[in-house]
Amino acid sequence: MELQTLWAALVLYVLAGSLAIFGVVLRRPLERAVLGLLVAGLLLHTASIALRWERLGHGPVTTMFEMLSSNIWSLLLIYTLAYWRIPAIRATAAVVMPILFVMMGWLLMLSPQEGVLLMSFVTVLLYIHIGLGKIFLGCVLVAVGISGIVLLRSKNNSRFARLPDSSRLDELAFRFMALGLIFETLMLIVGAIWAQGAWGRYWAWMPLETWAFITWLSIVFALHVRHTYKISPRTFALMIVGVFVLAFLTFYGMPFISTSFHQGTF
Repeated sequence: MELQTLWAALVLYVLAGSLAIFGVVLRRPLERAVLGLLVAGLLLHTASIALRWERLGHGPVTTMFEMLSSNIWSLLLIYTLAYWRIPAIRATAAVVMPILFVMMGWLLMLSPQEGVLLMSFVTVLLYIHIGLGKIFLGCVLVAVGISGIVLLRSKNNSRFARLPDSSRLDELAFRFMALGLIFETLMLIVGAIWAQGAWGRYWAWMPLETWAFITWLSIVFALHVRHTYKISPRTFALMIVGVFVLAFLTFYGMPFISTSFHQGTF
């Protein structure tokens, strides 16, 4: 039942993304339909995760299938909230959804196998650490969507004429990146405290820890450059895309090259 519910949620997500793209191409916004499909997909996806959690006795933190599923859910939850509350960024769905389509396609290729989670690792701090990481990545995703519009606008401004100018979008992207920095900072702090209880050390420069810190530095660098040197919206947009690529490779690439337990948990 949980898998059928998940597949139904993915179908709704694809429909929402397709409508968002068609709306931009045809210059006919379909925002209410997109929002409705996203909310319906999230409700089904939430039910799927809850069913699996209840059956296994732990959250979706052990296998790549679980991590991808929970991240698609959290990214879309944060993006849907932004989509609902900030009408000015709704056209960004045409940029954000294709990114999530890639994650969904990856998810479909994975086996929904069950993982083993040592109960000594299961604490409130673990889930707080994971939750903070999800919020961080969601904030950066929203900023990436805004950046995509800024970059596409330089190629074809007419399709995005009704949106705020690039300087306003740049300010919104800056704010979401600043939120991302706050939540990643908290994620690293809480993760270190959790690691002390789980492994007896706060930090060990494992691959994921190292690259998470490098990602943190990249956000700090991007925000500092944008604030200090007053770079153009296009340049800042490119930097945001670079940060997102680095974050994506950090949290999804490490399981393929790391042999440690702490390969990736959100």
